[in-house]
Amino acid sequence: GHRIIHCQYCETPLTNRSEILSTRFTGATGRAFLFNRVVNIVHSDIQDRVMLTGRHLVRDVVCIKCNTKLGWMYEHAMEESQRYKEGKVILERALIMETEGLADPLGEEQ
Repeated sequence: GHRIIHCQYCETPLTNRSEILSTRFTGATGRAFLFNRVVNIVHSDIQDRVMLTGRHLVRDVVCIKCNTKLGWMYEHAMEESQRYKEGKVILERALIMETEGLADPLGEEQ
């Protein structure tokens, strides 16, 4: 199965390796990954932030169980070239951990 991504602190499952869109992002703690879908998170209110790639409307994301800030979600990108990030979630590498996923019991995974 795909490797599972968990909260580093309480081990709540968040997403899996197949949801990674990019590993070339940087957050407050260093390296960060862009994910297509993440579960078990809570979003903050919208904030207007100027980042390296331009101005974005973002929401911080925290673990639903332990309330640790894990990264942010892109709500809106002002630059056309950055719109691919809208609705996607950044998780900071230092705040997450990976474990082996379960094998597909039906044998349908390729």
